[in-house]
Amino acid sequence: MKEFISDFKKLVKLRLTLTVVFSASISFLIGAKQLGGDILWINWLLLTLGGFLVTGAANGFNEIIERDLDKLMTRTADRPLPSGRMTTGQALILSLFMGILGTLVLVRLNFVAGLLSVFSILLYAFVYTPLKRKSPIAVFVGAFPGALPPLIGYFAAFSQDDLAIYSQTNESAIIMIPFILFGIQFLWQFPHFWSLAWVIDDDYKQAGFRLLPTTKRDKISAFMVFLSALIMIPAAFLPMYYGFGGWIFTAVSAIGGVFFAYYGFQLFKNQDIASARKVMFTSFFYLPITQLVLLFDFIPLK
Repeated sequence: MKEFISDFKKLVKLRLTLTVVFSASISFLIGAKQLGGDILWINWLLLTLGGFLVTGAANGFNEIIERDLDKLMTRTADRPLPSGRMTTGQALILSLFMGILGTLVLVRLNFVAGLLSVFSILLYAFVYTPLKRKSPIAVFVGAFPGALPPLIGYFAAFSQDDLAIYSQTNESAIIMIPFILFGIQFLWQFPHFWSLAWVIDDDYKQAGFRLLPTTKRDKISAFMVFLSALIMIPAAFLPMYYGFGGWIFTAVSAIGGVFFAYYGFQLFKNQDIASARKVMFTSFFYLPITQLVLLFDFIPLK
């Protein structure tokens, strides 16, 4: 049983899945604050469970598709499928079960959240995953399902009736807030994934993954990391510009963007793994910290 739990955690990529669930959960709480009522904690628990299952399913399908490629990379060779500790059939059953159950849980909250969860699984597992060996555009494609958790979490805070009412009386609360949250997380993924790809490029090459902008560690790829990191500075001002982010969030987010840009510039100048690792670690801290700060510095739109 202990070995199965360990393998299950690797199949669903537990740390990645928990990061996704955290992002969706924070957006749910932001949506609840926008509604102005009491937080329905049972719905928050349902979102957490459904989000975990849907994300775990997407990661499971990803590992099924890449099982032979994972054998070629040091960082993935010990996953349950390439190591032979779990069969493809077992992983498929687990992933299908998680995907179906997770979608049903999210649909119970509202149809939009359930629909977005299905779209997320399909885009991540069956579009982004095969593209990783074909073209660097995979990072752009993968940024869409990677940025969907804020949308799913925010909409999950609303009942179907709430969605109908707000879409007529407060359109900006239904459209502007979640899509700005989506946009920030979408932009964040480029410095995050490109810096990660720079750090582990040697391992990626063993499996034929082409995730750096030029498919190799060169000045153009380094510049793209710097540019994408630099964009995080103006992105920090979007919530305040649209009226739902306060000064505290803006300051924290802008400072984080400056760190992003500084380390991105260091990578452009030095073109080394150490600089790329600093960009990568900045990305690990930037997203959860800014999302938490926004939750407490959120200004409901009227």
